[in-house]
Amino acid sequence: MYRARAEQSALALVFAAATILAVTTPPSERPIVHPQKREPPSDILSRVRAHAARSIDRTFGDDAPLARALLIADQHQIPTEMRDRYASAGLIHMLSISGLHVAVIAAAMELLFQVARMSRRVSLFGAFIATGVYVAVIGAPPPALRSAAMLGVSMAARLSQRPTSPWAAWAVGALVPLVQPRIAVDVGYQLSVLGMCALVAAGSLWRRHLASRLDGWKGKLARELVTSLVACAVTAPLVAWVFGRVSLIAPLSNLVAAPIVTLAQPILFLALLVSPLGAVARFFAQAVHPLLFAFDWVAWAAASTPGAAIIVTTTLITAVLGALAAVALVVACSSRFPARPAITGLAALATMAIAPVLPPLTPSRSDRVELHVLDVGQGDAILLRTNRGHWILLDAGPAWRGGDAGRTTVLPYILRRGGSLEAFVLSHPHTDHVGGAASVLNAMRPHAYWDAAFAGGSDAYIASLAAARKQGIEWHRVHPGDSIRIDGVSVSFLAPDSAWTVGLKDPNLASTIAVVRYGMVRFLLVGDAERAEEDWLLAQHRDELRAQVLKVGHHGSSTSSSDAFLDAVHPDVAVISVGAGNMYGHPSNDVLRALSRVGAEVLRTDEAGTVIVRTDGVHIEIEAKGDKWELARDSSER
Repeated sequence: MYRARAEQSALALVFAAATILAVTTPPSERPIVHPQKREPPSDILSRVRAHAARSIDRTFGDDAPLARALLIADQHQIPTEMRDRYASAGLIHMLSISGLHVAVIAAAMELLFQVARMSRRVSLFGAFIATGVYVAVIGAPPPALRSAAMLGVSMAARLSQRPTSPWAAWAVGALVPLVQPRIAVDVGYQLSVLGMCALVAAGSLWRRHLASRLDGWKGKLARELVTSLVACAVTAPLVAWVFGRVSLIAPLSNLVAAPIVTLAQPILFLALLVSPLGAVARFFAQAVHPLLFAFDWVAWAAASTPGAAIIVTTTLITAVLGALAAVALVVACSSRFPARPAITGLAALATMAIAPVLPPLTPSRSDRVELHVLDVGQGDAILLRTNRGHWILLDAGPAWRGGDAGRTTVLPYILRRGGSLEAFVLSHPHTDHVGGAASVLNAMRPHAYWDAAFAGGSDAYIASLAAARKQGIEWHRVHPGDSIRIDGVSVSFLAPDSAWTVGLKDPNLASTIAVVRYGMVRFLLVGDAERAEEDWLLAQHRDELRAQVLKVGHHGSSTSSSDAFLDAVHPDVAVISVGAGNMYGHPSNDVLRALSRVGAEVLRTDEAGTVIVRTDGVHIEIEAKGDKWELARDSSER
C-alpha cells in the first residue's frame, strides 16, 4: 500500500512539474542563442523534414496545410481562423502528432504483416521498424518522437511477455524528446504529453470503477466518452493558456473526429511514402481528400454550435490553479483512494472562481522597454510595454466569423504578463488591423483611443468606436505632432495630416505613422502606409524617419518600402507582420531584397512567430522562435 502511495506521489510531482511548466513558461525563460552561434537547419532530420514538407505541398495541393499538420506536426500554414475553429471545437490537439497518429501507423503496419502471414514476433518488429521509419521521414518532431518511444516500450514488453506499467511507458516517452531541453516549451510536445497522460489516467479509471458495470456497445461508447472527457479536462488549462478558450463540445467532437483521423492517417502516410511516384501519390491524396474534408467539417460544425466554447482570459494565477486541478484529476483517476485528490481539485476550481476578485497581478519593473509584434496571421497587432509594465496597443489584429485576434491572442497575451493597457492606437480601419479592437477595449478599458479618423470603415471599426463610447474611453484624432508619454517612453505621430487625407480613397494611404523613442533607440511603426504616404513623409519629416527598428509597411507588400524611404529609415531590424501562405503573396521578394540591401535583419511573424524587441535605451535585444540575441551594433554607434 505504501509503495502504491509513493508511486502516486511521485506521479503527482512529475505531472505537476510538467503541467505547470507547460502553462507558465514565458518566452523570456527560453535559452539564449546569439546569431553568430546559430546554425542553419542543415542537420539530417531538418533536411528530411523540409523534404517531406515539400513533398506534401506537391502532392496534396489545397489539402497541404492540413496534411502538413497531421503528418509532420507543422502548423505554420494553418490559417489563424482555422486554428481558432479547431480550438473552439476541442480538436486542436489533433493538429499535432499524438499517440493516436503514431499508434494508427503502428497498428496498420502490424496488421499488414499479419495479413502477410508473418509471425507475431516478426509483425511486432516490423511494425516498430516501420513506425521508426515514419518518424524519421517526417523529421522526428517532438510529439512523434514521444509517441514512438512510448510505443517502443509497449512493444518490447509484449515481445518479452513482461507487462509494464503504462505510466512507465508514458514517462519514457515524455523523457526521450528532452535530449533537447528546449522541446519542453514546444506546445505540440506539451499537448502530446498531457493528452497521453490523460488517456492512461482514463484507462485506469475505467478499469477500476466502470468496466464491470458496462459491457457491449454501451461499454465501448461509455469508455470512449470517459476517455474524451478526461483528456479534454486535463489539457484544458494548456489550451486556455495558449488559445484563450475552453471547448465545451470537445468530448462529443472528439468522438466523431477520432475515427476519421484513424482512417485518414495510414492513407496520408502512404501518400507521403510514395511521393517520388507522382501519379501514385496523387491517387492516395485524392483518396484521403473526403476524409480530410469530413475532419474539417466536424471541426466547423462543432465550432459553429452555440455555446461550443467559452472565451477565457487566463492569468498566471488561474493557469497555475487550472494546472493543479488537472494534476488532481489525474491522480484521482489513477488512485484507489480518490477522495483527497478530488477535494484538492475542487478546491483549486473554487479558488479559480474567485480569482477575478483577487488583487490584480503587479507587473515586474525593469530598465527595458519592449516592442511585441504579435503573430496574429495576416494582420497587425503590436504591443509596446514600458519599463514599469504599462502597455500601449497599436492595432488589434484581424477578425473572422465567430472570433477575433483581440479575444484569442491580444487579451491572453497581456493578462499573462500583467499590467494595464493605457492607450489604443489604430493605424487605419481595415479589418485586419481593427478586427480585435472592440474585444480589447471592452475588457481592458484603456484611457485613450487614438485614431486616424479616416471616413467610412469596416463593421469592426464601427464596433470599436461603439466599445470606446460604451466604456467611456477618450477618443483622439491623430494629428502630426501629437504624442503620448508614459513612463519615459514617447510615442510621437508624424501622420496622417488632414490636408493630405482629404482627397484620399484608400485608408492605407492615411495610416497612422508613429515613432517610439526610449533613450537613444527609435522604433518606426507605419501601419499599411504605401509609397504615396512614404513620399509625403520624405517631403515633410525626412529627418525624423531614422530608426533602429522598422515595422515594415503593408505586410511587406511591393506597394510599400520604396528604396528612398528605406534609405531614410536605414533600420537595423525590420519586422514583417504577415500570415503564412497568405493569398496576397506577402512579403514581396523585392522588398526583402531592398531590406537586405540597407543591412536590416529581417524577422517575419509567419516564420518566427511573435517577435519581441527589447531595449534599455542604448542596446537592442531580439527574441524570436525562443532564441534571444543582441544586435552587434548599438544606438551609440549611429
